[in-house]
Amino acid sequence: MSRFFGEIRQVAYLVPHIEAAMDYWSRVLGVGPWFYNPRVPIRNYSYRGESYEPHNSVALANAGGLQVELLQTRNDVPSMYRDFQRAGHVGAQHFAYWTENFDEDLKRAEAAGFEVCMAGEVGERGRFVYFQDRTADGGYHPGATIELSEVAGPKGKLFRMIREAAEGWDGREPVRPFPDLDTL
Repeated sequence: MSRFFGEIRQVAYLVPHIEAAMDYWSRVLGVGPWFYNPRVPIRNYSYRGESYEPHNSVALANAGGLQVELLQTRNDVPSMYRDFQRAGHVGAQHFAYWTENFDEDLKRAEAAGFEVCMAGEVGERGRFVYFQDRTADGGYHPGATIELSEVAGPKGKLFRMIREAAEGWDGREPVRPFPDLDTL
């Protein structure tokens, strides 16, 4: 358990072909069902203080208490995802901690020296930040980027629904549509 944020709740993999990745994870690894969103509705997105409009596809499923995120970038806007891919990396890019006390936890993290590199929102009370992943000595740890994700609104309800769908999943309907966050 992290002394800053508690339990790691999600691990995210950048993949070149999200449909093939969902097939592999569900058929070979038995993880699912996947809730797939071909275009995540990200608002107020920024990378290093500049605003952009990313187009990312995301699939979410749980393996026990851990949520697995598969993410495919669909455009070339600046992001930590693009940096990771341009460095020749593939696979696990970040892990996430979830919070219902976003402002408080963000303030505490920044006081501890964490610097926000990328940020945005998905749904009401669904803010997220990714912290700069460089070490104090200038090193880089691919796959160890930290996301702090607010789950106080509909996104939190979605994540609970995904976890519950995974409990006792029988392998049928391995890919399901992403529900509209406004209806949760």
